[in-house]
Amino acid sequence: MNAPAKASAAVPLLHTTPGFEADGGNTCPIREVLDRVGDTWSILVIINLQEHSVRFNALKRSIEGISQRMLTVTLRSLERDGLVTRTVRPTTPPEVEYGLTELGQSIAVPIASLGSWAASNRDRMRQARETFDLDT
Repeated sequence: MNAPAKASAAVPLLHTTPGFEADGGNTCPIREVLDRVGDTWSILVIINLQEHSVRFNALKRSIEGISQRMLTVTLRSLERDGLVTRTVRPTTPPEVEYGLTELGQSIAVPIASLGSWAASNRDRMRQARETFDLDT
């Protein structure tokens, strides 16, 4: 059996950082954020809104595989959490655009860090998966 690797001094122990401290409701900040952005579609919506506001149908076309209903649910959840704004223009028919708020823009930094980590470690994860599958 392999023992888990110890974190080096440069790597923080996650449970000791503020994002992992439980509040009065017995939840922690990271759990709330992961509940929002850890689903299938939220990060893809955020990525597609980062440069500029986009109309609903253009956004739907830019995210392969998302249904109209799932895009609607995702946008409403992101809007509820203050990450996305919805702007309705009084035209016929009404034009609806979605864009990132300042809070929504700020989440790009940790998402970019996770993306960089993924790019650097994907091959190692694939190799580990292959090794595991051969051993089981």
